[in-house]
Amino acid sequence: MCPDLSDARGTKASTVEWKLRSMSTVPTRAIVGAILVTVIVGAGVVVSPAAAISAVESLAADPVLFGAVVAGLYLVRPLFAWPTTPLAIVVGYGYGVSLGVPIALVGVVVTVTPVFFAARWLVDPADCSTSATARNSDLLARAGDAIRRYYRTAGPIRGVTASRLAPIPSDVSTCAAAASGVRLRHLVIGTAIGELPWTVAAVIVGASAATITTDGLGELGLALTAACLLAAGVLLAGPLYRVLQARTEARTAGQPVDS
Repeated sequence: MCPDLSDARGTKASTVEWKLRSMSTVPTRAIVGAILVTVIVGAGVVVSPAAAISAVESLAADPVLFGAVVAGLYLVRPLFAWPTTPLAIVVGYGYGVSLGVPIALVGVVVTVTPVFFAARWLVDPADCSTSATARNSDLLARAGDAIRRYYRTAGPIRGVTASRLAPIPSDVSTCAAAASGVRLRHLVIGTAIGELPWTVAAVIVGASAATITTDGLGELGLALTAACLLAAGVLLAGPLYRVLQARTEARTAGQPVDS
């Protein structure tokens, strides 16, 4: 019985088409991503948050105008890769603690959302499934695998919360979650929980300042960093213990351990 050559040709054509599509899509996204990162870093160097925030201080007497300007700062923040803490200090300076905390927390959630969608488009989680050989030969891909294992082990909400508690740049944490396939609602919940102590501290600093400052949290920063690191460690202790226990049991049983 002769093999069906039409099926073989069809399969080969489909394989070639898939490879061409992958070659045309992934490099394009990589180039776009590199250009965006370069432009954003350059813009962040040219336009510092201190220069933009210092111009807002005179508007604090008008809550409506002040709020509109602060909302604009949160919206354009991703374009300059500014940290979110100075913006929370500005909110605290203008609105105090009771109104400043919820406003700043909403601002953080809003400002990370476009970064999430941009990272999701640039690094589609569906395109990250490659062969083991290809993964092991690419340092960046191996880092991506480690991040995905982290979220798979910790869970999306717990993983995002711990990454927000840790002193990691906000956009780095957001991009890692997006590349790992974390859903938007999980990102929002984890961000709101994990950014809460940082936001409260920044708002308190802003509310107690005579003028707007962009020097960060000052002496409070070191203690808060230690406390948040401890909280992140406690949050991840359970998943880490289960992973270590599973590996120990697998070694005892002589089964291969997933690295």
